[in-house]
Amino acid sequence: MTHHSVHIVDDDDQVRTSLRFLLETSGYDVETFVSGDAYIAAAPSLDDTVLILDVRMPGRDGLETLTDVRGRSGRMPVIMISGHGDIPLAVKAMQSGADDFVEKPFVARRILSAIERLQSNHASSDEPNPDPAGDALSPLTPREREVALHLSKGRPNKVIAHELGVSVRTVETHRARLMSKLGIKSVADLVRLMLGRPA
Repeated sequence: MTHHSVHIVDDDDQVRTSLRFLLETSGYDVETFVSGDAYIAAAPSLDDTVLILDVRMPGRDGLETLTDVRGRSGRMPVIMISGHGDIPLAVKAMQSGADDFVEKPFVARRILSAIERLQSNHASSDEPNPDPAGDALSPLTPREREVALHLSKGRPNKVIAHELGVSVRTVETHRARLMSKLGIKSVADLVRLMLGRPA
């Protein structure tokens, strides 16, 4: 299946405008919506479309919008976009059926590669990974695994240090080691890895 259309749902005018320009110049047909409520009310066709959905919006937020979309289409590729502080919500969104999430501010290449990857994934396979986290974290020591699980829930280093009864510096060391072992650079990458979504 080939996707030529992208729907963008974000309450930030600048994000909508810049994404529309980027995607239209890359050959996509783009529709933008100012809120989840506006998107659901418009009820656009979900066929051959990729949805870029902001996590935090007034009214119906990204998670509620995602739930509605998933009720209409189980296969539509969905990319959540979120600020760093919204990682716990983005994790919840991925567990609820989003295919990827991209942290703001993002580079153009990251969005385009996510769309291209989701198009090929959705065209080739319907099978989710049954237990992604177990395999993904296998290179880690038990303590690094604990830190990874805390990080994936959006917890800051200070909170993780308190929970594990260690210093913040120790958490930072574990964090650097586990990122290196897993070949990742951000918490967003870690979440994707644990949920079995390729980066």
